[in-house]
Amino acid sequence: MAVNYVKENDPHIVKVEKKSTPLERRAPLVATALSLVLAIIKLVVAIVSGSVALLASAVDSIMDMFVSVFNFLAIRLSDRSPDEKFPFGYGKIEALAAFFEGLVVTASGLYILYEGVMKFIKNEPVERVGASIAVMIISIVIVFILVSFLSYVYKKSGNLVIKSDLLHYKTDLLSNSAVLLSLGIIYFTDWYFIDGVFGIAIGVYIVKEAFELIEEGAYVLLDISLPEDEVKRIQEAIKEDERINDFHFLRTRQAGKVKFVEVHIVLRPDISLLEAHKIADELEERIKRLDENVTWHILIHTDPYDDSKENS
Repeated sequence: MAVNYVKENDPHIVKVEKKSTPLERRAPLVATALSLVLAIIKLVVAIVSGSVALLASAVDSIMDMFVSVFNFLAIRLSDRSPDEKFPFGYGKIEALAAFFEGLVVTASGLYILYEGVMKFIKNEPVERVGASIAVMIISIVIVFILVSFLSYVYKKSGNLVIKSDLLHYKTDLLSNSAVLLSLGIIYFTDWYFIDGVFGIAIGVYIVKEAFELIEEGAYVLLDISLPEDEVKRIQEAIKEDERINDFHFLRTRQAGKVKFVEVHIVLRPDISLLEAHKIADELEERIKRLDENVTWHILIHTDPYDDSKENS
């Protein structure tokens, strides 16, 4: 089998060819700059107006800003070449970043939830509602543009860090819309308790979305298998060759832009070593063609008979 190594004399270090693009590295920086602008504007108006829903949105933007900085560092670190200490590369840094992002966002969601409850209980008035509404309209427009940009980058790259950033700003878009709606209701009705109700709703939604991000990051860190449909396509690629009598011990996982596949294939016991090597190479190429946007690390073990029971 052809496996790409960093050094010919070191078979434990796998070369990672698919690195982040300039667009992937630039995306978190764009998100950071816009989050900083939005956070400052929202925070100032929230303090002046006393709106907890607007304060919640400001805190969310501040957290997003720090998360985007962390994402930028995570992408740069995940691009580092494998070395003797980390022979399989740094791809899992992306999942680690997503996991900790989820924890940070959960904390901000719980804070927003607390502030919403306090606001609902105290039923304090909201000042300068008109200015707050104007800020939220501007915020929604900016975040919509940012979400569209990050969505484009994610579709091009499939980067988990970009996906987590995209999730943040989709959440921002929805929470900003909710804040705008609450301010609109207050503007026309003076029902100040609505501010607390929407603050609570936004907090619950943020915690829910953050949990999904934590779950996804944890699954990658725990070496969850590739998606079921992709595993089935790998199985079909194996079965495509009639010279392969059977297979077992198929294992898959992913770390960053590297997908790992290990499998034992059963060949005729009288086959030559050269022919077995050729069959394994051809199988490796078929699997790689399933997704040419990542680097594959494929380990194929050839057996003269099914030894799965002996080694289980």
